[in-house]
Amino acid sequence: MKKTLRNALLGLGILTAIPSQAAWFEVTGQAIMLESKSSARTNAIEDAVYRAMHFAGADFSSFSSMKPYFQEDRKDYQFNGSEVRHVQISKSYTKDGNYYVTARVDIYPTAKSCHNVQYKKGMLISDFSIAVPQQAALGGIYQVGKDFTQLLKRQIGKQSQSFVITGTSAVPVQPENPSAMMMLAEDFDAQYILSGQITDLTSTLDQNRFSSDTINRQFSVELQVLDGKTGEMMLQRKYREVAEWPFSRISQVDTQSARFWVSTYGAALQRVSRNMMLDLESSLACRASLPEVINAHGNLVQMNVGRTHGVRQGDELKLWHTAGFIDQYGISRNRMVETEISLVVNRVYETSAELSVQQSELAASIQPGDLLTKQPPRRY
Repeated sequence: MKKTLRNALLGLGILTAIPSQAAWFEVTGQAIMLESKSSARTNAIEDAVYRAMHFAGADFSSFSSMKPYFQEDRKDYQFNGSEVRHVQISKSYTKDGNYYVTARVDIYPTAKSCHNVQYKKGMLISDFSIAVPQQAALGGIYQVGKDFTQLLKRQIGKQSQSFVITGTSAVPVQPENPSAMMMLAEDFDAQYILSGQITDLTSTLDQNRFSSDTINRQFSVELQVLDGKTGEMMLQRKYREVAEWPFSRISQVDTQSARFWVSTYGAALQRVSRNMMLDLESSLACRASLPEVINAHGNLVQMNVGRTHGVRQGDELKLWHTAGFIDQYGISRNRMVETEISLVVNRVYETSAELSVQQSELAASIQPGDLLTKQPPRRY
């Protein structure tokens, strides 16, 4: 049995030794050589650590705080206050235009991580737009915004620890109109709305006397996340990558094709997508998930999260009444009022669940739109 497990781990490129709680992983990360050897090394280390954390189920929310240290040219990186305690570089080399780093990563996972004690939060993604469509003329990649949206949707859907995609919308996000955004989020059962704009797709010609001319192309994108319950801006980030454009200057490139996504430029877009997901984990993972009451009848309540969000039979939740008001500046605000009402999950469906009210005498006060928060398991 042990031999079978070890062979399986070797097939993943990961070796692990597991003492009572901690584990170490030996992982090889890779990155494309383009701007400089040092930037490729940094990206390869990030890739190795990400692979180890993903395999171990470690909390992604600490990843962003570690990234600046990987820019330092060292063999050892030690961290406090993170599940990743030690990263040791054992080998690095270049091959076929890629930079490879083999690293030993010591991980101390904890059951108290936010993604272990919270339900996944629903997220609606709005299609990314292109700020200057003329910049997409090279290669005719006018659909790259929608295709990048789908890439990010798959990235979050498959690898995010804290979010689940509830839908994709072509409706432009309007931060200046919070009421409309709250209605849009409600239509998709989304706690957050994510949108963005591609701001730079320009290219430059790098003339090299030792080889043929190389086209390097920018990919700059702005990300914004709105709170679907209040319409407020929660997160804004800018990302920029430059990568070789390996296609002919006169060819039309299909941004849905494997040829595009395995290219150096496609790999840069995938790196941006992963960094976005990790920033979401770092910034929003520890915010409370807020399931909403969608139906109440007698002693039974139905909420709008279910199995895909991590709901389990027997979970205990606390109920909060919600009320809206207009502040002195004319801005619509929401207020949450804690109640004494507790509920227990009886039945779990794919995207909803049925709960029973523990204080039956208070059940009549529950209304659709009230919010719920998950309670930690009781210790006996």
